[in-house]
Amino acid sequence: MPDLLFEKRDGVALVTLNRPAKKNALTPEMFVRLAEAWTEFRTDDGLRVAILTGAGDTFSAGADLGRLIPLLTRARAADDDWDRRLLADPTLFQAAILRRFELWKPVIAAVNGAALAGGCEMLQATDLRLAAPEASFGLPEPKRGIVPGGGSLVRLARQIPYVRAMQILLTGDALPAATAFEIGFVNEIVPREKLLERAFELAARIAENGPLAVRKIKEAVIRSQGRPLEEAFAIEEECSREVMRSADAREGPRAFMEKRRPNFTGR
Repeated sequence: MPDLLFEKRDGVALVTLNRPAKKNALTPEMFVRLAEAWTEFRTDDGLRVAILTGAGDTFSAGADLGRLIPLLTRARAADDDWDRRLLADPTLFQAAILRRFELWKPVIAAVNGAALAGGCEMLQATDLRLAAPEASFGLPEPKRGIVPGGGSLVRLARQIPYVRAMQILLTGDALPAATAFEIGFVNEIVPREKLLERAFELAARIAENGPLAVRKIKEAVIRSQGRPLEEAFAIEEECSREVMRSADAREGPRAFMEKRRPNFTGR
């Protein structure tokens, strides 16, 4: 069975980090497969929401440094096609962790255990986060003399209060799930055995909505971050206009008046 699973269920993509014996540490193969999974999710019109989770009792311990760092520093030669593909195309690494990769469809994280280093960084690119009580979140890179450069230096302080973000970044200490919920890093704490069920419930609720509207809401929110107010409003207006000109914008009110479920097409 591959170390990264990609399943399609009723319009929902389920992406599972599947290397539980190694705490779902990310290998070159997993980075390439993740990039492929996100690209397929982005381009498949039948998929409206994605769920990202880990197998076993860990979400992800981050990159498998024993395999990745020697490869990237050329301390070891490429062993297989996965190694060669990652070396040949650095954008695969960026796409895998959803950094500099435009994805306007929503992603729900179902955090089943520890999410550390790159595992925690990848979470910051998700839109809704559910966590098991046993989950923890941390960026231990400074303890190793390195930095969490997979997006955390930009994203984290935009998502939680500045002083809490800096405490996480500078100390390298992990947060328990209860604290992550308290500071707004996760939406809900859910018993581990109910975690995927709850994630699919949320995904189904989102998937019932107009897919173009959902995509444009996320796009406007992400693109307007950090922009001057007038630029941000211009982005909002651009996205709103595209939705209001769509067939979905006509179908939704019509279905409401006719007391039936709308037949959205995403166009």
